[in-house]
Amino acid sequence: MRLIKLTAISAAVLASTAALAAEPVIVVDGNDAVVYEAEPVAVAYEAQPASYGYNADAGVVRNTTGAVVGGTKTFFQTAINPASVSAEVGTLGYGANLGWSLNEKTELQAGWAGGDVADLFGGDFDANDVNYDVDTDFSNPYLGVQLRPAGNWFTMGAGIIVPDNDIDVRANAEGTGFYRINGEKFYAGTASVDERADGDFGGENIGNLEGTIEHRNKLAPYATIGFRPNITNNFGLFGEVGAAYMGKVDATINRVAGNLNPAANIAADQAEKDLEDKNWLEWMPIAKVGATYRF
Repeated sequence: MRLIKLTAISAAVLASTAALAAEPVIVVDGNDAVVYEAEPVAVAYEAQPASYGYNADAGVVRNTTGAVVGGTKTFFQTAINPASVSAEVGTLGYGANLGWSLNEKTELQAGWAGGDVADLFGGDFDANDVNYDVDTDFSNPYLGVQLRPAGNWFTMGAGIIVPDNDIDVRANAEGTGFYRINGEKFYAGTASVDERADGDFGGENIGNLEGTIEHRNKLAPYATIGFRPNITNNFGLFGEVGAAYMGKVDATINRVAGNLNPAANIAADQAEKDLEDKNWLEWMPIAKVGATYRF
């Protein structure tokens, strides 16, 4: 009977002192005192999700494997979900770009502009007294960064263009059908024998001067400034001006339908030198406008 009583009392005491389970429990029955060692109570803990970020208190990154995987996943999701898409037209051509927002003031852009844009800047230019008509077929993929340094409409851009531009030129004769090259008159195929003056390299017909221009730079850095106002929450406009350094040019001038004579070679060679020495051809002006839709 004493054993049964001790067992019942012990069970009651243990149940009522679960919070003190780590402490010994003493049960007194009459003159006898029995010490019972309480068993520790099992406590269940819910596992917290691992943190993959920077621990500001500890000063280290916890769970580096998770951090790398999580960061890669975030980068991939950002890459396939651009923040904006834009359409543009300008001196580099007609094109479009995608934008990825790195933060509220910085956007990474990747785009392309090209096509026949000669008419956008007049379709002709002068090089040392010779006027040239221009036909173009541009291809200008680019990668750049667009900044809003003051957090408003004002923007600054910089990046790299990978130019692949075909530029064809054709010299325009003047007056009675001649080119004035290096101070001398060279007659084109449009001039008749009667129109040719004696003393101008014998009045020989050197033909029409046609050729190509190619920039030497395979990578062209650029810089722009502009504005990008938002019209609605999703729709906005933009305009930019700047320049890209395309490098010096290599010119090739050929004679078309002319007589074979020393004067023709002199004219073609000098025309090539005049084009290659034209400094402003090293810089491609950038002026463009467009519209942006933000997701």
